[in-house]
Amino acid sequence: MSLKNATQTSKVSRIIFYILLILLSLAIILPFLHILALSLNSGQDAARGGVTFFPRDITLDNFKEVFQQDNLVNAFFISIFRTVLGTITGVFLMSMAAWALTIPNLPGKGKITFFIFFTMLFGGGTIPYYLVLSELGLTNTIWVYVIPGLYSVTNILLLRSSFQQVPHSLVEAARIDGMSEFRIFTDIVLPMSKPTLATVTLFTAVGHWNDWFAGSFYVRNQNLKPLATILQDMLTRQKGLADVLAKTAGANYRALDSIKITGDSLQMATIIVVILPIVIMYPFIQKYFVQGITIGSVKE
Repeated sequence: MSLKNATQTSKVSRIIFYILLILLSLAIILPFLHILALSLNSGQDAARGGVTFFPRDITLDNFKEVFQQDNLVNAFFISIFRTVLGTITGVFLMSMAAWALTIPNLPGKGKITFFIFFTMLFGGGTIPYYLVLSELGLTNTIWVYVIPGLYSVTNILLLRSSFQQVPHSLVEAARIDGMSEFRIFTDIVLPMSKPTLATVTLFTAVGHWNDWFAGSFYVRNQNLKPLATILQDMLTRQKGLADVLAKTAGANYRALDSIKITGDSLQMATIIVVILPIVIMYPFIQKYFVQGITIGSVKE
């Protein structure tokens, strides 16, 4: 193939690649814009239809209604508490576990690795898991959000792959100089693994912030439910109310439409409130995320 043909082929490939990226970006951005438009649009106007990516009748009433929901502000702080505490402690403990698994002469290293990996493939089931949490006294407490999520096999393996790329000679030199294993871990290993730490931190924080399951099944106290669970309960109530009205003889379909639209608008506003902190946080760690997620993908 001549140089000219190769250059043309490269340009065509680049154009196709850019087109695919644009289409993928639109597939991600347009649904978000639709949600944002409905959250900023009045319910009565949205009943007419036609609201796509821009609000037609702009109002903040949906967001005002969201923050007037019972326990919503309290749920917001519960989510912040579990996300901050669970992320900090979880990432640190998983990092320590991952660093221990990189030590060649660790006693029982193979068995420990197999045990950790085994839990990634098989689980005991929801009911045994609930019984374990109940016996430990974690159900209906705020600690049920933090303690069970302190470790993730996927994140441990990702951190271990990153730590294995720390120069062995540097670690050995630190040991010869008399540094303790903990100081080697905190002063050398962690600073050299910032991209992976940022990636694992993002995964862990998003998992805590978006988790609604624990609040629905393991907590009965309404004052301890996180924001995601409040959102899920709101969605369930709105759908149940619409279904009941639809099945009622002589139902007022105008009222049904109003409830449906008001429910949708309220749901969209709540979704924006839930995802906004993650959207704000992501740009600050994006460069670390891209580097960290590719750790271990290329072996030299």
